[in-house]
Amino acid sequence: MLSSLADQLHRSLGLLQKQDIQTAANALKSDWSNAKIRLGDDCAAIRDRDGYLLFAAEGMLPQFVEQEPWFAGWSAVMVNVSDIYAMGGTPIAVVDTIWSKTGQNTDAIWEGMRAASAAYNVPIVGGHTNCHSSYTALSVAILGRANRVITSFDAQPGDLLLVATDLRGQPYPNYPFWNAATNADPTQLRKNLSILPKLAETGLCKAGKDISMGGIIGTLIMLLETSNCGAILNLEQVPCPNELALHEWLVHFPSYGFLLSIAPPLVQQVQALFREQDLVCEVVGEIQANPQLILRSYGESLEFWDLSKQGLTGFAP
Repeated sequence: MLSSLADQLHRSLGLLQKQDIQTAANALKSDWSNAKIRLGDDCAAIRDRDGYLLFAAEGMLPQFVEQEPWFAGWSAVMVNVSDIYAMGGTPIAVVDTIWSKTGQNTDAIWEGMRAASAAYNVPIVGGHTNCHSSYTALSVAILGRANRVITSFDAQPGDLLLVATDLRGQPYPNYPFWNAATNADPTQLRKNLSILPKLAETGLCKAGKDISMGGIIGTLIMLLETSNCGAILNLEQVPCPNELALHEWLVHFPSYGFLLSIAPPLVQQVQALFREQDLVCEVVGEIQANPQLILRSYGESLEFWDLSKQGLTGFAP
């Protein structure tokens, strides 16, 4: 049963293993070996006075923008906001780049972006627009600030692996996305996200990532790759919405979801912060020194990914 689940996950993760990411990693390695800004995190963390400027960008799939323009606009803002909070920061502003065939083609995109901008209280302050293109495309960049950061590089063997998420949502049609955002109270959305800066500033969490494309499985492999370690993931402990099978949920992109690597004595304090907001926060595994991701389910174990033999993004130490 576990091997069948692993086969399904490997097929789903095929799209995540993009050669363009690895090509970019290889091209930048000579620069990044001596750089003060480490590559492979949710945002670039740039030292600034007594804290950090956080800088990130996301591009939307062209098919997604064409078929779901409002939601693509919303998502372009949402995923960038999540990246900033995932590193313990607070967003300052976003800029966008839009290509479209006519001005009217951008109306729904703008409406979605403005709705997310209002919900997350992050202003859109500029960008670039071309309404004479032969195609429609959208990307958004974001700037934020953090006093202390949660990084992808500091998961430590012996840490417990936590999943924090909001199961009060529903699957989005035709895409592996769990939507717990568009119909939520904006004040509650922001309160939920504010937990992450609190974790960073109090020292409760030093390592983690937001759960993005590739879901829990893909995001965990990326965290392990940059932290140069491995993990055991106990599948029966992974909180899963009733509307999805486990193999679907493990590769879904939740509107609110974080993987956190936490020292065991701090786990209950971390869980309490999320549970105060009626969010789910469960221990699902343990960080290991050996660079393999091991899946476990009811006594059965399987080596799912060996990072000593195969990287995912190329952003390994």
